[in-house]
Amino acid sequence: MDSYEYTELLKKLTTKIENIAQIINPQNIKLRLEEIEKIEQEPSFWEDAKKAGVIQKEKTKISSTLQKYIDAKKAVDDSVDLYEMAKEEGDEESIKDLYDESEHLENLITKLEISMMLSGENDANSAIVSIHPGAGGTESQDWANMLYRMYLRWAELNNYKIEVLDYQEGDEAGIKDVSFIVKGENAYGYLKVENGVHRLVRISPFDSNAKRHTSFSSVMVSPEVDDDIDIVVEDKDIRIDTYRSSGAGGQHVNKTDSAIRITHIETGVVVQCQNDRSQHKNKANALKMLKSRLYEQELAKQQALKDGVQKSDIGWGHQIRSYVLAPYQQVKDNRSGIAYSHVSNILDGDITKIIEDVLISINSKNSK
Repeated sequence: MDSYEYTELLKKLTTKIENIAQIINPQNIKLRLEEIEKIEQEPSFWEDAKKAGVIQKEKTKISSTLQKYIDAKKAVDDSVDLYEMAKEEGDEESIKDLYDESEHLENLITKLEISMMLSGENDANSAIVSIHPGAGGTESQDWANMLYRMYLRWAELNNYKIEVLDYQEGDEAGIKDVSFIVKGENAYGYLKVENGVHRLVRISPFDSNAKRHTSFSSVMVSPEVDDDIDIVVEDKDIRIDTYRSSGAGGQHVNKTDSAIRITHIETGVVVQCQNDRSQHKNKANALKMLKSRLYEQELAKQQALKDGVQKSDIGWGHQIRSYVLAPYQQVKDNRSGIAYSHVSNILDGDITKIIEDVLISINSKNSK
């Protein structure tokens, strides 16, 4: 990077910070936080737990937005000031250090932009993720397990916690089905773009003839919703089946019908949970999954009507990304149109850049 490129980068980032300030209005956020502090000091504040929870959630969200803005603005302002001083003093070492840190500075602003894109009603929520292998037996089940590991590693790298709700091992390798919650701020906002069919092309490790195989697995992501969400599920609307848990878990899970499968009759949505020894806890988790799935479907329908998209074009039944391991190595996302070559890192959880590129692409299309 030379002097001209760095100067142009600082101009671009300064303009971005100014545009962001116009959108989020930091002064208004500060005033709202002062107002919330006064509300919290009122003796009756905690008497209405539901209302208090809503206000606390708002406080956490806007405080996080403000802090990210303050940190990003300070980083850009400091870089501008340091660069001007270094040029005046002819401090080539400091200038080189600023050049070296330019990528980190640009990433910081990108993170702020992404956080602003995650301003939807449920984006800040935890995410319920389900992975289902497509047709193809062991090959697809192994691919589903690879995706599962990819998301676990991504969660680990980004300090999210995982709660497994349902896990069914494959007959020979991989998994038949897995559902889990990714817990943490903006988990759903990030992972919602993973909704869809993921395609793998590779030389099959299960084929003695070393032929190239194509496998598919679907990923479904729903926001973890509060128990009081306005989604009514009555007994007459569902069918509940109990069965014995499979896989690891000791003698108990193999001898009692603690696993729960719930089918929503009208929509055909099926959820299941077998991770806990308690049938009651499994049922509660399954109902939470069902509500989240139905809520996600309703949001998708509303967005489709808004966008003028036919029902058949929405949902998770379309291919969103291809992972090619042979004859060349490349991951390409169909939404952003961007291809990535660091395939092994991606399968090891390095998918944040892919997700952010998709979010930016979608936001750009929606703003036109």
